Amino acid sequence: MSGRVVTLEQLRRYALARSLFAPTTLKRAIGKLGFVQADPIRAPARAQDLILRHRVKDYRAGELERRYAKLELEEGFFVNYGFLPRAHYAQMHPRVVTGSRVEWTTSRRKRAAQVLELIGEQGPVHPREVEARLGHGRVRNVWGGISNATTHLLQTMHYRGLLRVVRRDNGIRVYAEPLHPYAPPSDPGVRDQRLDALVDVFVDTYAPLPARTGCATGARSGPSS
Repeated sequence: MSGRVVTLEQLRRYALARSLFAPTTLKRAIGKLGFVQADPIRAPARAQDLILRHRVKDYRAGELERRYAKLELEEGFFVNYGFLPRAHYAQMHPRVVTGSRVEWTTSRRKRAAQVLELIGEQGPVHPREVEARLGHGRVRNVWGGISNATTHLLQTMHYRGLLRVVRRDNGIRVYAEPLHPYAPPSDPGVRDQRLDALVDVFVDTYAPLPARTGCATGARSGPSS
């Protein structure tokens, strides 16, 4: 559409045609969407429920969380935090996190190893169990406040692909080991294919949007820790 003026009405019709489809099963809807953003704020409802309500036949609030463990999905950071098919999730890992602000200290690596050892002994763990056993204390978060260090460590390990979310207990993530270790591709061409596939998921999820917004949003990679 080079040189052509696109009206807001045309953009609206285009966005609706791309995003909405006949209501289907929960698994098929998420497969078609590629990514479902998650948000715990219930004003007026959680993001995942608002997204799925019009795309899943007879969907009820909270259904995604209730059926999550049986849907071959993963929770994780894409552009935002949300739910992805396992194939998309695997293309994001292992994440390479660099920079002085995000590199792990020796003590943090030791604490992460303790968490993995605990999970290896007893299986999936609730953050309260990890805190009770390992007691990591408090840390200052990115907003300048004080957070539970155990929760922060678990979220960071999850972001790096060292843990996965197997279910939620009253909204709290329960963590376990990944289904399999993630290895970086030895062939640069495979790495580029993964990146291209993730860009396709991003575009399919958020288009149409301005090119500047797309480039800025696509460059985001989640939390810096």
